Amino acid sequence: MASRFLTFPNPVNEYAARSTAGLVVILAVVTIAVNSWWLYAALVIGFALRVAAGPTLSPFGRLSVHVIVPALGKTRMVPGPPKRFAQTIGLVITGAGLILHVLGVTPADRIVVGLVVIAALLESVFGICLGCIVFGFLQRRGVIPASVCEACAGVRTDAPKLQVPTPHPR
Repeated sequence: MASRFLTFPNPVNEYAARSTAGLVVILAVVTIAVNSWWLYAALVIGFALRVAAGPTLSPFGRLSVHVIVPALGKTRMVPGPPKRFAQTIGLVITGAGLILHVLGVTPADRIVVGLVVIAALLESVFGICLGCIVFGFLQRRGVIPASVCEACAGVRTDAPKLQVPTPHPR
């Protein structure tokens, strides 16, 4: 039963991911403005819940999947593993922000959360997932095996190879 709740969907609706990112932007901006430990903790918990179970346990994920996206009426399915990777990066960054805040290292705590604002804003507004870009880079380099996201690997292997001309000897 627990394994059913602790799975990340694959594929995911890009519009759900983007609306969740929009909600993260709002919470992160409020966190920077108010500068309270429990808001930093709320960011960390939200990312941890999304890494563990996608939208299943996350209030932002549930709001996006069950309210926002149905109201938009948009669907564009994309591979789930890069989105989970992006959520993991968000977890690490917000975790660092929380630790910095608890240790009293300001303004570093706010700057770190500001990075999340930038990344989540790019995802929400433009559909640019920085974590997904890093995932693709690492997969192309063999750091992340193709088996983690076969759909992602298939897209990359079908792309034409760049031909770099060799310089002529002088």
